[in-house]
Amino acid sequence: MAARADRASKSRDAGTPGGGLSDREFLRWGHACVAALEQARVEIDGLNVFPVPDSDTGRNLLATMRAATAEADAAVASAGGVHRYAAAMAHGATVGARGNSGIILAQVLRGVAEATRDSGLTGATYRTALARAAQLVRGSLSEPVEGTILTVLDRASATARECAGSGLAEVARAAAEGAARALDETGDQLEVLRAAGVVDAGARGLLVLLDTMVAVVTGETPVRREYPAATGARLGDRRRAAPEPVRYEVMFRILESDENQADRLRSRLAVLGDSVVVAADAAGGWAAHVHCADAGAAVEAGIAAGRVRDIRIEYLAGDHREPGAAAAGAAGTRIGGRGGGADTGRGAVRHDGVVTEVVDRGVLAVAAGPGAAELFEAAGAVVLGAEPALESAALLAAIRGMPHREVLVLPNGALPAHELVAVGAAARDAHRDVLLLPSASMVQGLAALAVHDRARIAVDDAFAMSEAAAGTRWGALRRAEGRALTMVGTCAPGDGLGLVGHDVVVIDRDTRAAGYTLLDRMLGLGGELVTLLVGAGAPDGLAGDLAEHIGAEFPGVEVAVYSGGQRADLIQIGVE
Repeated sequence: MAARADRASKSRDAGTPGGGLSDREFLRWGHACVAALEQARVEIDGLNVFPVPDSDTGRNLLATMRAATAEADAAVASAGGVHRYAAAMAHGATVGARGNSGIILAQVLRGVAEATRDSGLTGATYRTALARAAQLVRGSLSEPVEGTILTVLDRASATARECAGSGLAEVARAAAEGAARALDETGDQLEVLRAAGVVDAGARGLLVLLDTMVAVVTGETPVRREYPAATGARLGDRRRAAPEPVRYEVMFRILESDENQADRLRSRLAVLGDSVVVAADAAGGWAAHVHCADAGAAVEAGIAAGRVRDIRIEYLAGDHREPGAAAAGAAGTRIGGRGGGADTGRGAVRHDGVVTEVVDRGVLAVAAGPGAAELFEAAGAVVLGAEPALESAALLAAIRGMPHREVLVLPNGALPAHELVAVGAAARDAHRDVLLLPSASMVQGLAALAVHDRARIAVDDAFAMSEAAAGTRWGALRRAEGRALTMVGTCAPGDGLGLVGHDVVVIDRDTRAAGYTLLDRMLGLGGELVTLLVGAGAPDGLAGDLAEHIGAEFPGVEVAVYSGGQRADLIQIGVE
């Protein structure tokens, strides 16, 4: 069943001879996929119980598709028809892939790129693209599991191949309908899905992309049933029945490698953990993904296979978020990526006899909340997520995973001082110097990162950053979760709390009033710039009201407001 779309708002270009998509229409499909994944993200996250119930498949697919379309947008000026966009999307998705679902999506796009190398996207090449994508995805996995996106992609390819019609519209509809039927069956094919009462999350994301192709080609968007999320009780039963040890999701790219090295890496990662994907990006590089207990060993396996870039390490154990909560989840570590530090000054470091090229200095920043993670990445730092809670083992693994001789760490208050000292001592070796900077909050970390300069020697750089952090007074606006005794009296549940550093200095039943009083006290000592980092639980309009208060009471003070997404603080405040 299909609902007719507003054709006036979906006007199409002339297309290609034979009824295929023009290059501009294909680019429009990419952007339409981003919009469709934005709408379906919460639903997909709610289905995510395999391979890890961390409710992030929708978020990962969306982030990957955004990276793909960004790369395609940059290719607009080049020649090559649909293929140039498809190849750019495949490369962008590989570089920006999040999770194993992101790498699989990149392989689907690579299948389209290979199929359109000599012609546009027609019914015939779409069949070829789906068949090639299914082959690439299976070949990239160490242990293919049925009842997942693999099975659904196979069915989409099969129904496209068996379609009686030859036009792109008929083939696209057949592929989408076949995928929808296969998706409904996944809940009975995989025990963990059956126990949770859901269909496969990655396969649901694939169906979104296939349905979007139908919508772009025909102007009609297929209507699908609702796919209910796994309930908290079902997830809780699974977690109590099978508690997992501390584990990490490790991702990285490999350059200067080959098929044989990639096969060996896939086998080695399969020994270390599960959810293993090692896939080519059609540009001479490879993307790797694994869930394992020894993140350092996974990175070293990558180093043995080629030149490692864009490492991401995310803590998995204990991530017991309910479906739909992924938007507030932690960002992973990203090393050497687009936002992961400039490549100024390189050297060579020997890891177990393997020499690899490294950047001389990198900054590792701990961040709570997706918005805060993006701020640190944009400023050139590597990011390690701090939510739901950071453990010293995760910080140690992230430091060891960085390909730098010198590592400056911005802990941003995530761990107590004695644990930081222990991590620093354990992380230092003959090949790496580690300097832990005194940033007690994310706003102090951002102030420190703003003066980071790789042209200085490490000690001078660390001193300047430490001075910037120390020169930033910080506070936070929170809501009391229970009755407690503070240095200014007893607070009740729901009270607004104003903190300077770690000390409560304001209690008010009205959260906004507590914020106003806190700002008055912090700015009473002077200040030229106030940074407001808005948390996930902040009421609508709170940050705007606080900014207006600063403008009215302290004219001339500059205010910068950013979405942080952190859970603990409604607003984190920095005064410089």
